Amino acid sequence: MKVKGTIQLKARKDESIRRRHPWVFSGAIRAIDAGIDSGDLVQVVANKGAELGFGHYSKGTSIAVRMLSFDASLPDADWFLERITEAVAVRRDLGLLTGEKQTICRLIHAEGDGMPGLIADFYGGVVVLQTHSVGMHYSVAMIKDALIQALGPLLHGIYDKSAKVLRKNGHTEHEDGYIHGQSPENWEAYERGNTFIIDLVEGQKTGFFIDQRENRFLLSQLVKGKKVLNTFSYTGGFSISALRGGASEVHSLDSSKRALEIGDANVIANGFNPSQHQSIQADALDFLKQGVADYDVVVLDPPAFAKSASARHAAIQGYKRINLRAIETMRPGSLLFTFSCSQAVDDRMFTNTVISAAIQAGRTARILHRLHQPADHPVSAFHPEGSYLKGLVLRID
Repeated sequence: MKVKGTIQLKARKDESIRRRHPWVFSGAIRAIDAGIDSGDLVQVVANKGAELGFGHYSKGTSIAVRMLSFDASLPDADWFLERITEAVAVRRDLGLLTGEKQTICRLIHAEGDGMPGLIADFYGGVVVLQTHSVGMHYSVAMIKDALIQALGPLLHGIYDKSAKVLRKNGHTEHEDGYIHGQSPENWEAYERGNTFIIDLVEGQKTGFFIDQRENRFLLSQLVKGKKVLNTFSYTGGFSISALRGGASEVHSLDSSKRALEIGDANVIANGFNPSQHQSIQADALDFLKQGVADYDVVVLDPPAFAKSASARHAAIQGYKRINLRAIETMRPGSLLFTFSCSQAVDDRMFTNTVISAAIQAGRTARILHRLHQPADHPVSAFHPEGSYLKGLVLRID
């Protein structure tokens, strides 16, 4: 990509960029060169002209520029190859790419890997891309070539699944599809010894929720001989981990028939007895209102209730409602795994919301674990907003 122009910041609006925070907000901009449009690569300069780096411009959005470099380094093909090779090396060192029956990981985590607007998930040789900015969408050819070089024989295919997120940014021309190689429609990959069928094309996000890997493993250590309810189960990630950990019975609850069908197939693919698992298609809140005293462990892993700060209050009320419904009827001594993936709701807010639910329910609650996203979802030290997943494990008495 060629640099299309310069964006000049207002006085004293360059401090965060000098601290390597990757977002330039629209309110910080003093002047924009004529002809610059969404997706263009721009140079960002301070009020008095000092060069601060390069980034992708997004017209009409609160985050006007996502910074890619903070020096004279131009984000070209060599730049992408260096960044993506480094990201792959991090996952290799974590044992997530070539470990025994461990072939699922997040390969590129946007700001956490220095590539704002880019998500890449690895599923046993197939990479699923999501470009969350038009600039990254325009860079896909360089990204594809870098992935091919960095992964070598590990790579079988690259599927670009960006149409939905790009439409939200007003870019409607893109269609999802393979840009390199191919794979079966339902692709199998492994997480900590568990087999998962990944619905690359129709599944949510990139096909699976990779960020719960370590939390699913913790669940497997605590459920032997117990009856487990997995709400918002999607394709059964927590359910499979519970069965692997020796749960006596697992119920998966979701509103999506398709997700539950894949969850049932995952039970069979892992060799578990189908009689130990039951899928329930229902609204989670309606089901929780009926009571959960029949379960020893309850998992609440809802979708993000707040996509922005403006939705924070409604999200907090939503989290309180589902946690209250669970806590008020849980049997004494049972465990609650409860999560929020809303970036706008921080750890303290979420913890206070769950505690408020326990108070209203009149129950004693002990926090046994505080949970977060795993190492393949790194958080830049200069971009704390990248920490989005938070969870608690509580004993309810």
